[in-house]
Amino acid sequence: MSQLPHEIKLTYIIAIIVMLLFVCFIIMVVFVYNKKQLIQQQENQIKESEFKNELLQKELERQKAIQLERERISQDMHDDLGAGISAIKLQAEFLKYKMPDESYTEDLEAIITTSEDMNLAMREILWSLNSQNDTIGNFIEYTNLYVKRFLDKTAIHSQLSSNSIKKEINLPVKARRNLFLVVKEAVHNVYKHSQANNILIEFEQTDTFFKITITDDGIGLADTLQKGNGITNMSLRMEAVNGTFEIVPAQKGSHLLFVYPFRH
Repeated sequence: MSQLPHEIKLTYIIAIIVMLLFVCFIIMVVFVYNKKQLIQQQENQIKESEFKNELLQKELERQKAIQLERERISQDMHDDLGAGISAIKLQAEFLKYKMPDESYTEDLEAIITTSEDMNLAMREILWSLNSQNDTIGNFIEYTNLYVKRFLDKTAIHSQLSSNSIKKEINLPVKARRNLFLVVKEAVHNVYKHSQANNILIEFEQTDTFFKITITDDGIGLADTLQKGNGITNMSLRMEAVNGTFEIVPAQKGSHLLFVYPFRH
């Protein structure tokens, strides 16, 4: 009987040791499981990263192919179409010189004017196709040049200003093309309908948007003009680039606001 407590004590010790071994086994199993889970997560992240890199590489290759195609089309248009338009203009001018008859002069003048318009339109297309122009700085520079040339032979004085412009910021070709066309349409409306003496075009840039404001000191936009194709086209072009167009109320003249949001 005197040995019974010792045997019980030994049994308790063995039971405790077994329990400790079992707990250690459970801890080891959990540790191994967590380690495998961590390794699996890392492998999945690596695979996902490789997949994203592959998609990015494909997108870069696609963008490069598009850029090369734009440059090829631009070069072909410059070499072929541009040369053809110039040849038509020269031939019309030569015929006008050889045949001073007034009955032909008007027709030849029309051909010359059409050739000049086509040549100008082609230059705008070439500008929009050239990937080197996909920056805000190039957009503002080209727009300023166009406005000054267009209004040079008119009585309208133009003033263009820019505020906080980061010239190297990318401006996608679709946005650049549509923004230029809305400015062009607005300037043409001022020339045709406003009876203005002055026009002010302001460019403003922040981290989230690129804003163009066009104001003049003319008679303002009539209701019929506000509902016309020109205004509708400007609205549609801004919608096409997820931008906004607004006719701001003004005491005198017209005040147009175009806002293009940057994508982050």
